[in-house]
Amino acid sequence: MTDDLELATAAALAGADVVRAGYGKELARTDKGGGDFATAADVAAERAVLDVIRAARPQDAVLGEEGGRQCAPDTGRLWLVDPLCGTLNYAVGNLLVAVNVALRDGPAAVADPFTGEVFRTDGETAWLHHEGADTPLRPTAATALVDVNLDPPFPSAPAFRATDLLAHPVFVARFRPRVVSTTLALTWVAAGRRAAYVTDGTGLCDSVHFAAGIALCRAAGCVVTGLDGAPPGPDGRGLVAAADAETHSLLMKLIRDEP
Repeated sequence: MTDDLELATAAALAGADVVRAGYGKELARTDKGGGDFATAADVAAERAVLDVIRAARPQDAVLGEEGGRQCAPDTGRLWLVDPLCGTLNYAVGNLLVAVNVALRDGPAAVADPFTGEVFRTDGETAWLHHEGADTPLRPTAATALVDVNLDPPFPSAPAFRATDLLAHPVFVARFRPRVVSTTLALTWVAAGRRAAYVTDGTGLCDSVHFAAGIALCRAAGCVVTGLDGAPPGPDGRGLVAAADAETHSLLMKLIRDEP
């Protein structure tokens, strides 16, 4: 597991190097439909991540955001890779992006290409790895900042709409909303930089976009559930990751519109 942790970290850093090097350049885009696209940096970063994983674990399977499932057949070990989470941010010159690498049900790493920070977990403990040192992640709701993902689709509507949550008077009185549509939002909950993160969606626990962030939050001791309050699962919807039980309980009441 320790070796897998170091591998996840090295792979995420390799992708981050590519992302950082491509920042601010004119990059070719590939249209993926529905307003989504990939840049040449997405593709090159995924290649760099996969090169690191393949060199160390040639028998492992990999699911990449850009290349799909690659390498070996199902051996029980599957790496989930999002080489540039926040592509639109990146394309318009916004630095809020991340590189996600997670071994399903194992270690995970999220690298910030522009700060040099790597948020990582062995599946039991979570740390901020920076300049060769590991500092344990300690969630806290003290900031009262809550990230809410406003990107479509919204499969839980009309029962749940993120915009309704933002307008709820109790939410306005207790929290301050932020919108960061990358995995950094989840890692910041684990690191105590955000009180919570809320999103709609389906199949998030095995998603290349969310798996690493969910693993970090769980290992850091955050409360992580679906919009229904149950543990995230393949058939669940949405995600509520909170720094502590009190914050999670209040957000669930607001989501359910309970008094």
